Amino acid sequence: MHSTSSILIHAPREKIFETVSQLLQWPELLPHYRFVRAQAGHPFVREGWLGLHMSAVGGWFPVAWKAMFRADSAKLELHFEHVAAFTKGMQVVWTLTQTPEGTFVEILHKMSFRVKGLGFLIEPLLQHGFIEPVARKTLATFKALLEARP
Repeated sequence: MHSTSSILIHAPREKIFETVSQLLQWPELLPHYRFVRAQAGHPFVREGWLGLHMSAVGGWFPVAWKAMFRADSAKLELHFEHVAAFTKGMQVVWTLTQTPEGTFVEILHKMSFRVKGLGFLIEPLLQHGFIEPVARKTLATFKALLEARP
């Protein structure tokens, strides 16, 4: 499964990166996020990555997941790897591309469901019931927030 969500934000990419890379502040900025908690000391945390337990309301119901997170300040990208539950193994990359009109923000989700033979059923449910609704709300809220700031 590949899913892409994107939006054009009328703000410099450095300003966007500075805001969106502060994951622990997301519940304060994004009303659909229930919590984002650092998970230090968990076995899935690798050097240079922050372990997170996250929860948001998207689509049909509230969901929670665990992921590793890394902000790449050289490329101005966000990287996530889901490490538990239904989305285990999902890779997520946020890219920010400066254009003459503003910054094109794109979120790419890549996943192959671990249980062979069930991917055809589970992947569309996850994509349309959770991944895309949360990504769309997240991008729209960051757009409104960043474009309102001077």
